[in-house]
Amino acid sequence: MAATVTPAVDEVALSPAEIRAWKGLIKAHASLVKRLDAELEASHGLPLSHYQVLVSLDHAPTKKMRMCDLADSVHLSRSGLTRLVDRLEREGLLCRACCTADARGSYAVLTDEGQRRLAEARPTHLAGVRRDFVARFSPEELEMLAGLWERVVPEEPPV
Repeated sequence: MAATVTPAVDEVALSPAEIRAWKGLIKAHASLVKRLDAELEASHGLPLSHYQVLVSLDHAPTKKMRMCDLADSVHLSRSGLTRLVDRLEREGLLCRACCTADARGSYAVLTDEGQRRLAEARPTHLAGVRRDFVARFSPEELEMLAGLWERVVPEEPPV
């Protein structure tokens, strides 16, 4: 007679509630990002990924960030960020600067043109976030959601 093997908890299928929660997160994120990206691109010629880089630089105290920190901030691989920074540099929205403390590192620096384009796009972005996300929840629900997300990904930088 063969022994019965009990699967480990992580090998058991997700419950219907777990599946709904996970799929809901994925679908909501994809839908919101797609809408914001399309709106920013149509209104300002600035895709959401570009906007997020500019916002991160704008929030930095000196309007510059090490490339590795910027990649983490916008959730891109370092190679993905390098390609994006190349595009933003060609558009004059940022420039690169050498890191004097580490010759291997470099900074991305927000330019005046980058600040101008960000200022133009910011109202569109904020209106989209409010319309497509914030307005669908009460203040109490938003506080609850924020607390739940902080359990999953603590210490996120401000948007």
